[in-house]
Amino acid sequence: MNLTLRIWRQSGPDTDGAMSTYEVADVSPDMSFLEMLDTLNEELILRGEEPVAFDHDCREGICGACGMVINGQAHGPERTTTCQLHMRQFSDGDVIDVEPWRAAAFPVVKDLVVDRSAFDRVIGSGGYITAPTGSAPEAHATPVPKPAADTAFEHAECIGCGACVAACPNGSAMLFTSAKINHLNVLPQGAPERESRVLDMVEQMDAEGFGGCTNTGACATVCPKGIPLSSISGMNREYLRAIRKGG
Repeated sequence: MNLTLRIWRQSGPDTDGAMSTYEVADVSPDMSFLEMLDTLNEELILRGEEPVAFDHDCREGICGACGMVINGQAHGPERTTTCQLHMRQFSDGDVIDVEPWRAAAFPVVKDLVVDRSAFDRVIGSGGYITAPTGSAPEAHATPVPKPAADTAFEHAECIGCGACVAACPNGSAMLFTSAKINHLNVLPQGAPERESRVLDMVEQMDAEGFGGCTNTGACATVCPKGIPLSSISGMNREYLRAIRKGG
C-alpha cells in the first residue's frame, strides 16, 4: 500500500506545532501501525530529517505507552492499542491523520509524545494497599468472594493508556480513576483505606485539571481493555459512601 500521512510535529512543549505531510510507499498490510511509523522514521533519518517522536515500549498491548489519535479516533479504527493495530485496517491511497492525545492534563512533550505523569500522581494519591512488612501471607488466608474477584480482575486490566481521556470531549479521567479505585475497593485487603482512597484519588484527579464527566460514554467505547462505563457509577457510589461515613 501507498499511504499519505499527516502527522503532528512539535519540537517541544513550549513551541507551536503543525501537521506535516509524508508519503510512505510499499506498506505491508501485516505491519503494525508502529512498524509503519518505524519505516517512515528510517526514511526520514536517511534523508537527514528529524524522525517522528512517539511513545512505545512492549508493543504487545500491555504497557499502554503507544497512545495516539488516528483519523480522529483514540488508537485508531479498531478497539485495540496502537501497537496492535495493523495496516490491513487501511486501504491503498488512504490519507491518515496522526495526532497526540489532546487533553489539558496531557501536555505535548514532542510530536506525538505527551506527558501522562498526571496518571501517576492520581495513583500515588491512593491507588495502593498498605500492607505490613514481613513474609507474604498465606494465599488463601483472606477469602475473596467470586463476584468481588471478578470485578477486581476486570478493573485491574486498565493499562493507563489515556485513550479514555483523549476520547472524552471534556478530557475526563473518570474511567481511569474509577478502574483503579474499584479494583482495590472491592477486595478485603483494600477495605482499611476504602474511604480515604476514593476521596484522595478523586481530589487529585480534579487537581490535575481533568474535565468533568457528562456520561457521553466515549471513554468506554475506545478503551482497549473494555473497562465498562458502569465503573464510573461504582466510583460515584464509593465517593458518596465515603462522604456520608465521614460526615
